[in-house]
Amino acid sequence: MALDADVIVIGAGLAGLVATAELAEAGRRVILLDQEPAASLGGQAHWSLGGLFLVGSPEQRRLRIRDSHALARQDWLGTAGFDRPEDAWARRWAEAYVDFAAGENRAWLRALGVRFLPVVGWAERGGALADGPGNSVPRFHIVWGTGPGLLEPFVRRVRAAVAAGLVDPRFRHRVTGLAASAGAVDTVTGEVLVPSGAARGEAASREVAGRFELRARAVLVTSGGIGGNHDLVRAAWPARLGAPPGRMLSGVPAHVDGLMLGVAVRAGAALVNGDRMWHYTEGIANRDPLWARHGIRVLPGPSPLWLDARGRRLPVPLFPGFDTLGTLEHIGTTGYDHTWFVLNRRIIEKEFTLSGSAHNPDLTGRSLRGVLRRLLPGVPGPVREHLDHGPDFVVAGDLYDLARAMNAKARARLIDTAELRRVVEARDSQLANPFAKDLQVTALHGARRYLGDRLVRTAAPHRILDPDAAPLIAVRLSVLTRKSLGGLHTDLSARVLRPDGSVLDGLYAAGEAAGFGGGGVHGYRSLEGTFLGGCLFSGRVAGRAAAEATA
Repeated sequence: MALDADVIVIGAGLAGLVATAELAEAGRRVILLDQEPAASLGGQAHWSLGGLFLVGSPEQRRLRIRDSHALARQDWLGTAGFDRPEDAWARRWAEAYVDFAAGENRAWLRALGVRFLPVVGWAERGGALADGPGNSVPRFHIVWGTGPGLLEPFVRRVRAAVAAGLVDPRFRHRVTGLAASAGAVDTVTGEVLVPSGAARGEAASREVAGRFELRARAVLVTSGGIGGNHDLVRAAWPARLGAPPGRMLSGVPAHVDGLMLGVAVRAGAALVNGDRMWHYTEGIANRDPLWARHGIRVLPGPSPLWLDARGRRLPVPLFPGFDTLGTLEHIGTTGYDHTWFVLNRRIIEKEFTLSGSAHNPDLTGRSLRGVLRRLLPGVPGPVREHLDHGPDFVVAGDLYDLARAMNAKARARLIDTAELRRVVEARDSQLANPFAKDLQVTALHGARRYLGDRLVRTAAPHRILDPDAAPLIAVRLSVLTRKSLGGLHTDLSARVLRPDGSVLDGLYAAGEAAGFGGGGVHGYRSLEGTFLGGCLFSGRVAGRAAAEATA
């Protein structure tokens, strides 16, 4: 039978684009399939803040951040907690990824035209022991242009390959089957969906217009995870995280449905670590949603007081920005599916960033003037819109009215005003001098020692009840589905493995579909900036490996 291409790539997100660009650069003919319309080219990366985990960068050195390969490796392994036989390949991917992040990652991207903000963020600090989870130093490098800025060079390379006749993009093609001949996966079958004018992120029709069958010498799966399919999320939810929340928001569109993973498994692939997942605990409902249950992650500074649904402080070290999965595990023990930030105007002005390209128009639009305005007093525009109109925000002049509004929002009398006052005043009592036994206040002082946080991410320490910082604000937070940390089991050449550990010839996987490498390069927990970075690295590895195999 005649071949339609050298390689078929399934999924036109970041990992798929990187792999396709590498394949085309090697002279391979590629068919690029995606079930969504062309408007969704780039997938979830388009919506991202564009943060990447880099080690020992010039941006770090300029801010006097002393980072090293050894420290990054210690942080990664302490965060991942690899403890399963099937983690052997994942650990090798982790070692290779740290090499990449401390080596050629930044130079490779700069050669493609990618630039970074001068301030390095300090996300997922962990807050435990030195060899436990979290970043020891700031490593979150934000791309100038956010997610769209990171996508640009790869979209450009793929479009050039389309013009050269090397890449054939076929949107609205949903894969439903993989088949093999002569022992190697070489056939892709599926449904052609009716054309759709749906905008990026909007639900597109699933009406079938026809069927297709394509053959190639290799097939590469870059179809993403399961975060938009809450049924699959709940089915995979591990007991260690407690019961899944009754109400969750979606950080990804509904088409991130995990269906391609099932197709690969039916073709003989091993899917591992499905119980490992990464969901944010600081989700708010988007006031202008694009997809069902559309949520946004809050990137908080260290000052907001984090309370459970009954108004009790979360335990140490579950402070804003410290330990995402530790917080998720704790929320699962409370019996409620929401928590609260309590803060004031001065804190929200400086410490409340909404994640994603759409909510940071200055960074996405590369507006230096807009970025400099962040240094001035006032609530940033996208935050102000949610503060004024968002369904999860309440504003009040005193604690009595704040507690009443929080109870009204929750539709239950869970917050006791006297207890709320006790908790807030106890925290405020620690701000009278530079010394404190409250570890969150100590962490706040520590954050201010880092120039990047002092300039743009932390308000000067002050009492929440300071009248000059009024009004008081409470923000209801929900669990926001996001990433699958497990995926298709792959070796270090991105070749998909069978359940017995042997190679499933002809089939490759990258990005979230492969757990960002090895079926779970992150182990149980992730360091921020490694999802986009994982797509870049695994997509590049897979593209180059498939190109070599089809030479």
